[in-house]
Amino acid sequence: MFITDLSVNGFKNLKNIEIKPHEKINIFCGKNAQGKTNLIEAIWLCSGARSFRSTKDRRMIGDDEQVMEINLSFKNSFREQDIRYAMAKPNIKEKSVSLNGVKLKAPSKLFGGLNCVIFTPEDLELSKGSPDNRRQFADLSVSQIKNSYSAVTEKYEKLIDQRNTLLKNISYGRSRREELEMWDIQLAQMGAYISLLRFNYTRKLCSIAKKLYSEISGGSEELDIDYYSTVYDTKLLGAASVYTGELTEQYLNVLKKNIDDDIRAGFTQKGVHRDDLICKINGSPVREDASQGQHRSVALIMKLSQAYILHEEIDDHPVILLDDVLSELDPSRQKFVISKIHDMQVFITCCDMNIPFDEKQHGKIFNIEKGQIKKK
Repeated sequence: MFITDLSVNGFKNLKNIEIKPHEKINIFCGKNAQGKTNLIEAIWLCSGARSFRSTKDRRMIGDDEQVMEINLSFKNSFREQDIRYAMAKPNIKEKSVSLNGVKLKAPSKLFGGLNCVIFTPEDLELSKGSPDNRRQFADLSVSQIKNSYSAVTEKYEKLIDQRNTLLKNISYGRSRREELEMWDIQLAQMGAYISLLRFNYTRKLCSIAKKLYSEISGGSEELDIDYYSTVYDTKLLGAASVYTGELTEQYLNVLKKNIDDDIRAGFTQKGVHRDDLICKINGSPVREDASQGQHRSVALIMKLSQAYILHEEIDDHPVILLDDVLSELDPSRQKFVISKIHDMQVFITCCDMNIPFDEKQHGKIFNIEKGQIKKK
């Protein structure tokens, strides 16, 4: 899969950009605050995912613009497809999104078309940051393979918020504990579904990551990644083939068992919203014991493994987006990353050209200045 044409106008500071990317490596080079990351973000939005920068709708259109429009064409194994993503003031909530000329109800309906894997400097904290970061990583990864998954996780989050509100009302005497049953039955079904898909994905992730980490460490270290569930024993998840039946029943029992503790705490203490991916190097937990270099290597391997799994599942290479990541890595890790994605289309942002790249053999370099881009 690769992007053949990209035009952007009015998105943040980007103006009248029209490029034909190389099928392999494309480098967006320029000083800070010139629009490099904005261009990566524009590509990412066309994948149907939310902004990786949590950009509010009102900030997507440039201050001196009334309209923003992104047009992107890409080829996959079957055909060429066209995406249009537009917004206009003052009705910024009403996004106009179409695929091959057919208007879609929401940007999320683009999901599963243009498959991208993005790696930002924040991802270098993936193995040592909050469990929430690793849950988001797992959920995005699974949703790229199973498009209906994201709708379930979004509904689960809303139900958890509603259950937590009810728990507080019960503690204040404004609601009855019997009201929890309606929420718990729904949460158990969705929680079992999410748990099983996350667990199965983590097993694939570990299998690939273990091999890649052995390479980057020269065979001196072994990486393991396990799914930690606050509800299930690993053996139960490993033996399950469906989320209905025993898994749903067990989830519901855990919710019921913890009702008193949840009421006292004012929130739901067990469930997929409290789970984690546990990384270990040679048996030691990465989050507590790893060096800075090891953390970066683990984060790199997790993102590379995500790309490999996506390729395996969709039988096509995803587009790789590296936003100011290579500049954060030492030369050996830079070369390792490039060697592992050499057969994929890659977009890289950087402030200088101190990265392993031969323009004549591998791709194109584009300069960005004040939101405008031109081939170097």
